Amino acid sequence: MSVQWENVDFATTKPSVPMRLYEGAAKGKAPALVLYLRGGAFLSRDRKEIERPIGKAFAETGAVVLEADYSRVSHNVFPQAMECAFMALKCLSGRRKQFGSPRSRLLVAGDEAGGNLAASVALKARDQMPGELSGQVLLSPMIDPMMATASIRKADKIGMGQRWAEGWSHYLGSHCGFQHPYAAPCLCSRLSGVAPALVVTSEDDPLHDETVGYASRLKASGVTVRQKVFPASCGWTGIYSEGDGKWMATLCSEFTAFVDSLN
Repeated sequence: MSVQWENVDFATTKPSVPMRLYEGAAKGKAPALVLYLRGGAFLSRDRKEIERPIGKAFAETGAVVLEADYSRVSHNVFPQAMECAFMALKCLSGRRKQFGSPRSRLLVAGDEAGGNLAASVALKARDQMPGELSGQVLLSPMIDPMMATASIRKADKIGMGQRWAEGWSHYLGSHCGFQHPYAAPCLCSRLSGVAPALVVTSEDDPLHDETVGYASRLKASGVTVRQKVFPASCGWTGIYSEGDGKWMATLCSEFTAFVDSLN
């Protein structure tokens, strides 16, 4: 596994956005190219030098994964964080040959706060890069600023309730940003035409209801959705502490099947 940070300069945008590159030994001739956006409740700003388990695992399936350090550049506020992620996607779209091949499928993936950005970027890609994005991978996306679902009541049990509330407050600031579809995708009134989605959560996940609800709305809008709900015993909520668990092998299988379905 080759994992490193490097600066990827944008032609018209400064500062540049650092990207961590994950490449596994199974990389093929036309590997899927994945822009990965990690979680952190819109509060984490320190780049972590150890590789992310999800980024590493996806790369080991044969994909090329680039993790964008959007937090440091955007200070985790809307719309800067979303725009930073979207510019990273545009950059990768124009550099498929550099990281994969001209035939490589382009995907965006994210967990928790990064899942919010991945869903938002998919919406903006539909609007401004039609046909460029092949798929989106949403791992317990943090997409509902109202925090009013039944499952979110479990957040305090894993120590995330106050953190997520503070994260939303920081991300949206004084804006009425939650009314903007790119800030809170679950409130978007037009989901048709976005890229196919792999949506993942677990039965005991505090973000379960908003994740499943968003998947249902995507399906109702005619979007192809592959959905996985892990059992409560699998340790999925460890994703919020940047860990892995018994779910990792199954997640990789789901990811591989999803990528193959995009042919």
